[in-house]
Amino acid sequence: MSAPVRLIVNPSAGGGRAATIAPAAEQALLRLGVACERFDTRDLDHARELAREGADAGETVVAVSGDGMIGAIADCLRDVPGAVMGVIPGGRGNDLARVLGIPDEPDQAAAVIAAGHSRAIDVGVVDDGSGPPRAFVGIASVGFDSDANRIANEAPSWLGGFVYLYGALRALLAWKPARFELELDPPAEKLAVTAYTVGAANSQCYGGGMRAAPDALLDDGMLEVIVLENVSKLAFLTRLIPKVFKGEHVELPSVRCFRAREVAISCERPFDMYADGDPIGRLPVHVRALGGAIRMLVPPTGGPHPAFAEPAAARDQQSAPESG
Repeated sequence: MSAPVRLIVNPSAGGGRAATIAPAAEQALLRLGVACERFDTRDLDHARELAREGADAGETVVAVSGDGMIGAIADCLRDVPGAVMGVIPGGRGNDLARVLGIPDEPDQAAAVIAAGHSRAIDVGVVDDGSGPPRAFVGIASVGFDSDANRIANEAPSWLGGFVYLYGALRALLAWKPARFELELDPPAEKLAVTAYTVGAANSQCYGGGMRAAPDALLDDGMLEVIVLENVSKLAFLTRLIPKVFKGEHVELPSVRCFRAREVAISCERPFDMYADGDPIGRLPVHVRALGGAIRMLVPPTGGPHPAFAEPAAARDQQSAPESG
């Protein structure tokens, strides 16, 4: 890699994990011959400011954080021509890094940065009409997930990765069914459903490894819209939650999956939509996929990566009839 790296660190991410691993990441990059400079953030607005400065200066912007700051930086850089960003996992969930195959260890993640292999990925964009639309990299969801995210964000840091399961269990105690209305396009379709959660997925995972949208791809220009219909709390706890970690919940009759470029979501009662662990808009919202919005440093792979669509040449080869 020839471009210098701007290492943007969220010192509070992961209960302080990002601050702990940042020196090791910085030293690993220097050992690998990558010029880098570290900047600690005060908040997400400061992270956006630092990222824009770095991209405008031709630097590669690398987030040492969780998914929240990664999403904020991607939102900031999606309109900067030539911007490239990387990730060194420093949060509690690290779901985008998990989907991309970026290692947890800072020296190994730094090696991905140094290798300089990048791919264009999509982002999702949420517009609630109250201000500029905001982008996310993972899954934007609303309903039960709104309550679970809020509780998880308020939970003690010592829970670590279990904070998401803790949030879900606490939210379940007080949950009451909600009636959602969706408009999907394409195809043009309207849907009214009583559900726990409606999710618009750009990526496959959220909540520290829950494969909520196992068929979502990061480069297809589409959203995977997941609807968890109303079931008893016992069924939700004993049948759905255990399956979501492997993505097997989508086989249940109470889970409906759609593919759409955009979706409008409203509800009979107010909810904040959450994405990448943070609130991103208040219902009603319009969510759309923005294809190839940002270049992300990823591990080089010898074949199709599960986060991306299979190359057309490989599909054609597999579907070609055998000669003989």
